[in-house]
Order: sequence, then C-alpha cells, then structure tokens
Amino acid sequence: MSIKQIFIIHILIFSVSVLVHAEEKPRHVKTQEFDEMMKEVSNKGRWGSDDEMGTMNLIDKTCRVDAARLVTEGVSVSLALDLNTVLSELNTIPFKHRRFSDVWKGHEVAGDELVLSYHGFSHSHIDGLLHFAYKGEYYNGFKYQDMVSTNERNAPGEFTKLGIQNYHAGIVTRGLLVDIPWLYEKPYMEPGMAVTSKDLEAWEKKTGITIGKGDILLIRTGRWERFLKKGPWNFLAVAAGCHCELALWLKKRDVAALGSDGVNDVMPSNVEGMVNPLHTLLIAGMGMPLFDNLNLEDLSKTARDLQRWEFMFNCHPLRIVGGTGSPANPIAIF
Repeated sequence: MSIKQIFIIHILIFSVSVLVHAEEKPRHVKTQEFDEMMKEVSNKGRWGSDDEMGTMNLIDKTCRVDAARLVTEGVSVSLALDLNTVLSELNTIPFKHRRFSDVWKGHEVAGDELVLSYHGFSHSHIDGLLHFAYKGEYYNGFKYQDMVSTNERNAPGEFTKLGIQNYHAGIVTRGLLVDIPWLYEKPYMEPGMAVTSKDLEAWEKKTGITIGKGDILLIRTGRWERFLKKGPWNFLAVAAGCHCELALWLKKRDVAALGSDGVNDVMPSNVEGMVNPLHTLLIAGMGMPLFDNLNLEDLSKTARDLQRWEFMFNCHPLRIVGGTGSPANPIAIF
C-alpha cells in the first residue's frame, strides 16, 4: 500500500469519526457524578455574595463594542417564533390574544389583551435565574425563603432577588450560530441525539472561530426543519439537544448564554432522575440564562448565504419584577 493510499484512508477514518459525534446518544450519568458537575460549574461567590447577574457579568463594554463592529451588512434576523395560539401536547396553555376597538375622546382606537405562559416547549423565551433551583438553592446560594415576601410556596408574594428585570439594560454581545446539520451536511439531527464539546470543537475547526468570553451560543439542531419534513413527533419524550457535560466546557470558555431551537437539553437526558439536567447546571449552578424554542431557520439561511457565523446578538427581556424569565424576540444583526 502506497503512502498516498494510507493518507487517504486516514482522511476517510477521520471524516467518519467526525460525522458520528452528533449521532451519539447521551451517556448515562448517576446522581453522584451530577453533583460533582454542579460543584465544578458553580459560580457561587464569583462576582460577590449578592450578585444577581450571573454569567451576564461576562458581557463587558468591550464585548458590546466588538459585537457592534460585526455589523457590516445591515441585515437583521428575528430568532423568535410567532406566539402559538393552538392547543396541543406541546402547548398546553396557548397564547391568548383579545383585540378590542373603541372610541376614546373622539378617536377610533384599538388595543390588545394578552395572556401568555411562555415556559415550556412552544414559545420563544429566555429562562432567568429563578427558573431552576437545585436542592433548595438558586444561583449564588440564594434560598427561596430569603427571596420572597412570604415563606409559603405558591402563595402571593414577590421574588426580591434574581428577577429577570436585572437584565433591563438588554443583552448585547457577539452571537455565534453553531449549525449542527450544516456542520455534518445533514438536514437535521435525529431526536435523542446529543451535542457534545466535540461537536463545538469540530465547528470551531471548520469555521475558524473560537468560542470565548461573553459569547451567546445558539445551537441549531434542525428541529423545525424535521417538523416540516416529517411532521410532529413525541418531542416531550425524545428530542435532540445538548448533553449535560457541555456545561463544564461552557464554564471553561466563559460563554455568557446558551440558546437552541429546542429546549437545550437532549431528551431523554440519561441523567439519573432528571429531565433537564443542563438547565439545572447552567441556571442554578452557573447563573446562565437560556433561550429556548428559538427559530433558527432564517438565521441558518442568512448565515449560509453570507458565509458568516458570528453577528451582533441583541435581546431585551421584559422588565418583569421577580420574573422567572420573559417571552423573547432576540435579533441577530450582520
């Protein structure tokens, strides 16, 4: 066998090994190992004992200025879905919109009444730092009884710490689209397959971009492309997403936030006793907000057309005092 033939075989083997990364099911993680992960990713006390911003502290003035410099085309892309008014298994509390018209002091006017329960699997939203706790503790060691005006769960009361209103100045920094189907030349990821750090490093190698401090990482699994081609499936039971181990890698890289066209967690998670372990690690441990159920299809098309995977990310959550999150319409600007 010639040296040239050996070289070609090595290339083929490498190519196959790369292509299987996103086709791996999540490995089993026991409770003890998960607890060790929580300790390793914890940002408790990193920015002070009273900090309520979490990984948003990683987005500094330099990050915002550098993000602004990425705007060269003037192309703006929404990353949100239309609010869903249809009752379904994934949308058990549909968005309710009532429009009314009236005559007010001689003017013909119209208004809206909105009812929205945005957490879940259908609406584009941001998960704030009150959305998940672990063993009685929220991010930075805050406890429920220390943050509300009453000690009774589900009783009237207002959270006094960690509310989404802390992000009132907006989230503006570099956004990165990690398009897994594009990376592996496939239309979409199959449900139940997990994204790992190997995939992110393969994306870095292919694009020449290094994921780093203050970045917003948006991972496209192709959820909506699969929905269009194959129709609905039991998303609650099986969905492509990120393995919980990815939290360790995100901590090392000082990533500011994570988003996806799914719910970020791979399902089933294969973590003992947990459905959304990544949510727990990132929100309760690291203090990292998450963007769930994004529409990354238009962003994927724009990125491919421009051959650009970095852009200015811009999102302004509603100023809901004590809010666990907010409906969101993030914007990518090239």
